[in-house]
Amino acid sequence: MPQSPDRTTRSQIDDPQVQGPLTPSTSAHGAKESVFSIPYRVLTLGVLLSVGMVAFESLGVATVLPGIAEDLDGLGAYGWGLSALMLANIIGTVLAGRAADRRGPWRPMALGMLVFALGCVVAGAAPTWPLFLVGRFGQGLGVGSVMSMAYTMIGLAYPQHLRARMYALLSSAWTVPSLIGPAITGTLADHTTWRWIFLIMLPVIAVAAVLTLPPLRRLRHAGAASSATSAPVPRWWKRPLPSAVLLTVGTGVFLQAVLLKNLPLLIALAVIGLAVAVPALHRVTPEGTLSARPGLGAGIVLRGILCGVYFGSEAFLPLGLQELRGMSATLAGLNLSAGAITWVIGSGLQAKRDTGEGGRAAATALGFAMLLAGVVLIALTILTSALPSWIALVGWGIGGLGMGIGFNAATTDTFEQVPPDRQGEASGALQLAQTLATALIAGLGGAAIALAKNYDGSTRTALLSVFILTGLLAVVGMLLARRLRPRSRTRQC
Repeated sequence: MPQSPDRTTRSQIDDPQVQGPLTPSTSAHGAKESVFSIPYRVLTLGVLLSVGMVAFESLGVATVLPGIAEDLDGLGAYGWGLSALMLANIIGTVLAGRAADRRGPWRPMALGMLVFALGCVVAGAAPTWPLFLVGRFGQGLGVGSVMSMAYTMIGLAYPQHLRARMYALLSSAWTVPSLIGPAITGTLADHTTWRWIFLIMLPVIAVAAVLTLPPLRRLRHAGAASSATSAPVPRWWKRPLPSAVLLTVGTGVFLQAVLLKNLPLLIALAVIGLAVAVPALHRVTPEGTLSARPGLGAGIVLRGILCGVYFGSEAFLPLGLQELRGMSATLAGLNLSAGAITWVIGSGLQAKRDTGEGGRAAATALGFAMLLAGVVLIALTILTSALPSWIALVGWGIGGLGMGIGFNAATTDTFEQVPPDRQGEASGALQLAQTLATALIAGLGGAAIALAKNYDGSTRTALLSVFILTGLLAVVGMLLARRLRPRSRTRQC
């Protein structure tokens, strides 16, 4: 939704150093502005560090999760190590997005950081796999809020011509964590204990809060008051919190059902889970999402598919390399680093070549094609001995490059179609699609591993089914990319 040159959608920050309108030259063309200019500098640094801490924890735990599951006797429910975080992420995302639209982003961001810290403490001290999952659930609540608010703040605090750059920088916030995260966590797991991975997060969270929260508290959401007074109050069970809980519970029941040996019970619980989750998903997403309506609805669906392909494949990459190719946790983590680094490169390339809405659908389709190539390469490397194990690093580097291109193009175009007073809702819906898709793929992959163990199958067969699923999703994404913008180019919100 392009804005006229004389209209700014950013909120004002109540600080003498940064308050006041942009000059006409910078407002119209952005020639003298950057995301590190005085009005945005502190907020930019705070947002980048907040995303960076999530990235460090995400890549670190993904690297050593096979060892944690083995240590806590949780390999039979391996998928829940990621799904627990992602399902809780749904609740955090929905609540944070709606709260930001009503009162601004400071409170959900502050609570998200606090809950994330508490989740790290529980997971790091957990003596059993179920208690570890409780900690992961707490982390997920915090991650959902932090990541949702990161995108919300970009929509509220930055003018349109700086947003693509900020989306690229959010991807670059994964650069340092991707370089040092797997190496640090793999070393800790190999030579000391994996528990330190969670405990060293606490000072990082504290620094991120100090940098982010003060400027964020002064950020006013211009549409908050009008949204709070004009929106009708739905019945209690249709409100964001109950709907998010029902979506989480329904998805959890479905994922637990597919782990069962009893086929009739499996089918019954899976149907019940879907019957609870699908209506709740309809209530917590904008109209047109479930049908992938061209515009905002399709943008949300594309975000989910992108992340389902990327994170769903990545979740099982360390497991496959360690169990089937004999890699150490440290070396397996380097493959995650390759994907994260090339994601940043791809996002930066897309930001530089972004000239408007015209080419973003094609860029999104290109991203899916590269993701498909990456999935094929890592699958061939893990599942066969025909290729040397280092080919997986190349494959996931290609996949990460495609993810960076497609993610940046789809996100930028989707947010341009959202009015200022619905940035929080849209950001929450995008983040929800990301986490729900990742949770489903991780859960289904974990179920495949559990079934293989229950029926004397092999991990190789289970991982083959995961990569076939993510590859098919990439093909679907390529076909849906053309729906990113309505043909009439009218606002779809």
